[in-house]
Amino acid sequence: MIDAANPMETAFALADEAARAGEVPVGAVIMRNGQILATGRNTMRETGDPTAHAEFNAIRAALVADGTGRLADCDLYVTLEPCTMCAGAIAHVKLRRVYYAAEDPKGGAVDNGVRFFSQPTCHHAPEVIGGVQAGRAGEMLRKFFAERR
Repeated sequence: MIDAANPMETAFALADEAARAGEVPVGAVIMRNGQILATGRNTMRETGDPTAHAEFNAIRAALVADGTGRLADCDLYVTLEPCTMCAGAIAHVKLRRVYYAAEDPKGGAVDNGVRFFSQPTCHHAPEVIGGVQAGRAGEMLRKFFAERR
């Protein structure tokens, strides 16, 4: 379900799609000027690519659509706090803002772990808004992992 009026809803639909495919349920949407520029979901198992996180897939698609190598006027909506790898990609493409749903105390790198954007070596730190529908995202992740145990 693509919903430019509610990009986090689209991210959740992508996360659900990932779960149905046996992937960890994470979805991401990149917006520019109120329009969806690109979307992505986790595809690591499907592709055998450990970098195929939802954020990476959305960033790659946005860069292809945009053609500039930077996304400075774009916002990322993602259902889980980005990891260090994804935070690095976010900084490199200079995303303006990151909205995420559930915190990831184990693998997150924005408000947990290395707190990538707070490091002096980080060349670009987006505005970050965490906890957007965190309960919903957390429940989706708990259900996914409980079904696999």
